[in-house]
Amino acid sequence: MNLQNELNKAEGFKNLELLAKQVVEGFIAGMHKSPFHGFSAEFAEHKIYNRGESTRHIDWKLFAKTDKLYTKRYDDETNLRCHIILDNSSSMHYPKINSFSIGHLNKIGFSVLAAASLMQILKKQRDAVGLSIYSDNYDYYAPEKGSERHHQMLLNHLSQAVIAKPLNKKTETYKYLHEVAEKIHRRSMIFLFTDMFQTIEDDTKLFEALRHLKYNKHEVILFHVYDKAKELQFDFDNNPKRFIDLETGEYINLYADAIKESYSQSVAAYFEALRLKCAQYKIKYVEADINKDFNTILTTYLIERQKFS
Repeated sequence: MNLQNELNKAEGFKNLELLAKQVVEGFIAGMHKSPFHGFSAEFAEHKIYNRGESTRHIDWKLFAKTDKLYTKRYDDETNLRCHIILDNSSSMHYPKINSFSIGHLNKIGFSVLAAASLMQILKKQRDAVGLSIYSDNYDYYAPEKGSERHHQMLLNHLSQAVIAKPLNKKTETYKYLHEVAEKIHRRSMIFLFTDMFQTIEDDTKLFEALRHLKYNKHEVILFHVYDKAKELQFDFDNNPKRFIDLETGEYINLYADAIKESYSQSVAAYFEALRLKCAQYKIKYVEADINKDFNTILTTYLIERQKFS
């Protein structure tokens, strides 16, 4: 046995589910300052008990803490279906990281932990979740289900996505979004995690695919995952560097300061165009900086869930 090779395999998240639970618990702990007072990690939600209703679903543990009567609402009252779509192309594996933690992530690691955190909430809410992963192929698809076995299977595939080593894997996101749209028949919330780097710069095709996802009254939330410091602000020192396109292998040698200003302006303009286009098509656009926490992701979920009916 080559010990070094075995050590190299032990990368990614040591326990994705545990980290996801920590993210969700930390988020919920801070929610007393938020407008989502009714949210519970155990049930779909609580509602105030009205005199004359059955006492069968009163939450007596909550009564002991608050001295107020609340009843539990279960999955048959919410019936939310959610599908998570993950871009696993080569560019999503920037920057290169071997050992992942909550505070040390690249784009794919951030997306996977965010997805696992959403799944943790959906599991507690007894809602159904499905998963699609694509790169230069439609790598994985699972329909929306709510069982524990299904949850563990999705976590396993998310963990595998992190430790994959996609070399020069290009992607045409619009192609796989059309395929996902054809598979989702019942109205769902759809979360897409992608850095929006496309092999073919054809925005028309991409937004046609996003519109296809919205078919059947689905709600589509686009999480634009990026490293703000590096990919937007171009925060590199001015030593000569080789910048490599992870999806094509093409490269350019230059001093960062020589293009920093024009680069940042061009990328900022591209981001703004994406935001405006999403607004035009009524797609929720959310910037997801990998250097920040997951509160924006989870808050977006709660807001969109409240709207979803």
